[in-house]
Amino acid sequence: MAESFMEFLFARFCCKFTSKDIFMSDPILNALVHLFALIASSNKGKLSKVSKRIVHQYLERYLNKDLEKEYYKLFENYHQFYYHEIHDTWQSPKINPDKLIIHQATNVCRKIKQGLNRKDRIFVFLQLLEFINEDVIITDQESEIIKEVSGSFNIKDEELINLSEFVLTGSLEKINPESILIADNQLKEWDGPISWFMKKDKQTKHTIRHLYKENLYGRMLFLYIPSIEEFILKFEGEQNLFIGGHKVNQGRIYFIEAGSIIRGPNIDPIYYNDIVNKFFIEDHFPEIVFSGKSIEYNFHNSKNGIREFSFCEESGNMVGIMGGSGVGKSTLLNLINGKVQLVKGQIAINGFDIYKSRFRLQGIIGFVPQDDLLIEELSVYQNLYYNAKLCFADYTEEQIEQSVDKILTDLDLKDIGYLQVGNPLNKTISGGQRKRLNIGLELLREPYILILDEPTSGLSSTDSKMVIELLKSQTRKGRLVIATIHQPSSEIFRMFDKLWVLDKGGYPIYTGNPVDAIVYFKTINAQVNAAESECSKCSNIETDLILKIIETKTIDERGNPTSQRKTNPIEWYRYYKEKIESSLIEKKPTNKLPEINFKIPSDNKQFITFSIRNFLAKVSNTQYMAINLLEAPLLAFILSYFTKYVKNDIYAFQDNKNFPVFVFMAIVVALFMGLTVSAEEIVRDRKILERESFLNLSWPAYLSSKIIYLFALSAIQTFSFVLISSYVLDIKGMFLVYWLVLFSTSALGNMIGLNISSGLDSVVAIYILVPLILVPQLLLGGAMISFDDLNKGLTNKKYVPLVGDLMITRWTYEALSVEQFKSNKFEKYFFDDEQIISSSNYTNSFLLPALGLKLNECTQMVINNNINNEVFNRNIRIIQNEIKKLVQFQNAIPFDKLDLLNPESVNPEILEEATGYLTFIKQFFINLGSEAMRHKDYIYDSISKQIGNEEMIKLRKDYYNDKLANMVSNKTEIKKIYEADDELVRKLDPIFTMPVNRFGRAQFYAPYKILNHQTVNTLWFNMVVIWLGAVFLYFTLVFDILRKTLIYFRNIRLALKT
Repeated sequence: MAESFMEFLFARFCCKFTSKDIFMSDPILNALVHLFALIASSNKGKLSKVSKRIVHQYLERYLNKDLEKEYYKLFENYHQFYYHEIHDTWQSPKINPDKLIIHQATNVCRKIKQGLNRKDRIFVFLQLLEFINEDVIITDQESEIIKEVSGSFNIKDEELINLSEFVLTGSLEKINPESILIADNQLKEWDGPISWFMKKDKQTKHTIRHLYKENLYGRMLFLYIPSIEEFILKFEGEQNLFIGGHKVNQGRIYFIEAGSIIRGPNIDPIYYNDIVNKFFIEDHFPEIVFSGKSIEYNFHNSKNGIREFSFCEESGNMVGIMGGSGVGKSTLLNLINGKVQLVKGQIAINGFDIYKSRFRLQGIIGFVPQDDLLIEELSVYQNLYYNAKLCFADYTEEQIEQSVDKILTDLDLKDIGYLQVGNPLNKTISGGQRKRLNIGLELLREPYILILDEPTSGLSSTDSKMVIELLKSQTRKGRLVIATIHQPSSEIFRMFDKLWVLDKGGYPIYTGNPVDAIVYFKTINAQVNAAESECSKCSNIETDLILKIIETKTIDERGNPTSQRKTNPIEWYRYYKEKIESSLIEKKPTNKLPEINFKIPSDNKQFITFSIRNFLAKVSNTQYMAINLLEAPLLAFILSYFTKYVKNDIYAFQDNKNFPVFVFMAIVVALFMGLTVSAEEIVRDRKILERESFLNLSWPAYLSSKIIYLFALSAIQTFSFVLISSYVLDIKGMFLVYWLVLFSTSALGNMIGLNISSGLDSVVAIYILVPLILVPQLLLGGAMISFDDLNKGLTNKKYVPLVGDLMITRWTYEALSVEQFKSNKFEKYFFDDEQIISSSNYTNSFLLPALGLKLNECTQMVINNNINNEVFNRNIRIIQNEIKKLVQFQNAIPFDKLDLLNPESVNPEILEEATGYLTFIKQFFINLGSEAMRHKDYIYDSISKQIGNEEMIKLRKDYYNDKLANMVSNKTEIKKIYEADDELVRKLDPIFTMPVNRFGRAQFYAPYKILNHQTVNTLWFNMVVIWLGAVFLYFTLVFDILRKTLIYFRNIRLALKT
C-alpha cells in the first residue's frame, strides 16, 4: 500500500520542477520531501508549527512561490500517509514505532536511489542532514535514520563521518585534514624570498589547507568529497558573501560548482580554481609557468596575425580562447605550441624559450588539432598502443600496455577498445568518443601543457560537456590546458579558469576570469545591468553576449544597423592595454623543468613500429587488400588474353604478333599499379604526420616503413601478374627476368607516387596528375612511336633522344625486349654468331659502299681540281671516323696512313691507298661473316642431333618470337644507314649493333651498354638506371623537394598579387 501510494504521488508531481530552478532536480526534491515527511512523522503528535516553518523555509530556498506551494502540499500528503501508518503502531505494544520509522526510511531510500546518481545521493544526504539539524537537536532516532540512509546510498564510513561532522557539529577534529580547506584572514602562508624557508614549517604545523583572504571576517570551510569530486562550503560569520549573485547564509551548505566565484565587500574574489589548486596542485605536482612576453606575429606580405600580447599561466588552470571566425585563434595556438616562429617577443616554459630550448622541452607540450589524428583502420586500443610505442623508448611491453589500459579507463573507452575507429562518415564509434581518443593520444605521454584546437567542434552538447570535463580533470593532475572554444554552453563556460578573447586582426582584448568577462564588456558597452554576469534566477550565463557586445553595430538615422562596428578592434585593444595588461602580474619562473617519461625511440625502432602499424592498418581494410591483390592477376589475364594471337587455330609463341604490344603494356600496367597504390599513402596521413612532426619523430623512418610495405606489395602484384600472363601466353624460361623488370618498374612508380603524395594536398589533384605522368610514358617509351619518327627537334639518329631517356618505360621496355630476344633458350646459342654475321653484312653491304662513294667523290674533286671545301672536308672526316670505328670496335686491321687521311694532308695517293684498304677490309668481313655462319650452322646441327629436328623446330616456336625479332632488328626501316654530323649511323639490326659511347648512351634495343670501356648487359644496365632513379626519388622524398618547390612558387605568386 505504501509503495503504490508513493508511486501515485510521485507521478502526480513529476516533471513540475523546471530547468529554471537552480540547484535541484525533481527526483532529488521528491526524495527529500519523502524523507522530510518521514522524519516529521516520527513525532507522536500532528505536524508541528516548527516542522511546518522549517519545511517552508527550506522549500523557499530553492523554489518559486507556485512550486513551493505544490511541493509543500506534497510534503503534507506524505506526512499524513506516514503519520497514519506510524500512528497505528503506537496503539500496538508489539510493534516498535522507532524501528518502523527506520524501516520506512530504508524503504524510501531503496526506492528512490535507483533514480539518483552518486552526486544526487550525496546531495540528498546533505539536505537531509541540514533538515535534521534545523532544530539543532539530533535525536537517537534521527541518528539511526542518518546511518540507514547513508548505508542505503552506499556512502563510505569516512565520507559519512566527514559529512556528518561538517554539517551537524561544525567540528573539524574528526574530519580527515586532507579533505578540509579554511579561508580566513589569518596569514599562514609566506610569499617572497622566505617562502622556501617556511615551506617545511607550513607542511608540518598546518595540516589543514589554508587560503588567506584579506578583510574576510569569519571563515569559510570547504570540504572535498572524493567520491563525486566536488566541494561544499559552509560559512561561519556575519559578512555578506555571494555565490553567483545568491547570498551565502551562515551555517548553510552550498555546492561549489565549476566556475563559481565567491564575492564579498572589500575582499578579492575566491575563484573555483583557487580552491582546486589548494587541494590538488600545491605540493603535489611540478610547478609550470607558461609565459609570453610581448609576442607578435604577422603573416608573410600581410597585416594579419597576432598583435602584441603577453600572458602568464600556471599549471592547474584551464584557459579558453574565444573570438569570431578568422581572428587568429588557431594562429595563436600554433605560436604557443612552437609550430610557428614568432616575429617578436618570447614564449617560455619555466624560463626556457620554446624555440631555443626546443629539444629540452620535448614532451612538455601536447597539441591536439581540430582534425582527427586517428588511423581509421586500426582499433581504439591499437591507435593508443602504437602511439605509446613511439613515445616511450624506455618502457617495457608491460608498461606500455598498462599505460594504454589506464588511458582507456580514464577516458571511459575501455568497452570499445576492440572496435575499429572508422571515419566520420562510416562511424563505428561516436563523435565524442573520437574526440576523447584524439585527446588520449596526447594524454598518453602525460604532457604538462595541453593545447587543443576546438575540442568540442561538431559534438553534441552532452559529448561537449564530457570532453571539457575530461580536460578539466587534467588540470587537477597539475596540467595547464589551453583550448579554443566556440559557442560554449553556460556549464562549459564556467569550467574554464581563464579566458582569452581575440578580435579581428589578431587583437587580444581580454584576459581574465570567464565570468568576469561578461561584466567587463558590459561595463565598457555602458549597459544598465553591467554588474550582472549571470541570470539572477537560473544562474545561466549568456556566453554569446561577449561576441555580441564586441561586434555591436552602429545604428543609422532610420534605426537600422550599419556595417560599421560601435567599437572597433583597435579601441578594444586600447581598453585591454589600459585596464588589463597594465595590471597583469608575472610570476617568476622556477628555471627548472619537470621530469617526463616521453622519450623518442631510435630510428630503427620507429621504423619497426611504423611498419607494423602501417601493415595492420592495411590488412584490416579488406576492400583495399582485395582490390590490390586481385588487380594484378585480373589485369594480367585481360592483357594476355586479348594479346594472344592464334594462327591457324593453333597457338604458337613464335607466331604471336601481338607479343611486343603485351610486353610494353605489361610495363605500363606495372608502372600504373606502382603509382596508384602509393599515390594516397602520405596525403591521407597528412594530419597524423603534423602531429608526429610535432613530436619530432623520424621522417625517414616513416618513409622507409611506407617504402618497404609498397615494395613488398608491388613484388606480390608483379609476381602474380607474371605468373598469370606467362601461363596464358606460354612465355617460357623468362619468369624471373619479367618479374625483376616489372617489379623494378612498379617500385619506381611507388617512389613517384610517394613524392606526389607528399607534395600535393589534394587526392583529386594527385589522380589528375597520374594520367599526366602515364601519357608521356606511353608516347615516349619507344614502342608506340619510333624515336626516329618523333618531332625533328627531339630526335637523335644515333642515340635514344634525351626526352626518351627520361621515360621509365624506355628503359624497362628495352630491357625486357632485348633480354627476351637474345637470352631465350633458342636464340642464346646463336646470338654471338648472328651479331658477327649482321655486322659483316652491314659493313659489306652498306658501310663500305658508302665510304667508297665518298672516297670516289673526294678523288674526283682532287683530280679535277674542283674541291668543295665543305663537302670534301666532311667526307674525309666521315671516312676517317668510320675506319677508326672499324678498327676499334670490330677488330679490323688498322689503316697505316689513317693519320694522313685528313683535309690538310690528304692527296690522291692517300685516297687511292684508302680505296685499296676498303677493298681489303671487305674481304676481311666476308671471311668473318662466313666463319660465323659456319659456326652457327655447326651449333644448329649439333643441337639438332642431340634433340632432333622436330624438337629444334619446337624450341624455336616455344622461345623465339618473330614479331619481336623483326622489331629489335628494325626490319621495317627502309634506310639502313644515315649520315649524321661526321659519321655514318647504322640502322640495320640495332639488336646486333654494339654502341660506341662509353657513358652508356646507345641506340634503342642495344644488346649491351658501354660504361667506362666496360661492356654491360642491357638488362642489368637498365635495371641500375631504374634503381638509381628510385634512390634519387628517395632523397627528393626525404627532403620533400616537390612540396617545398610548390610552396616556394606559391609564395612568389602571393607576393606578386600583393
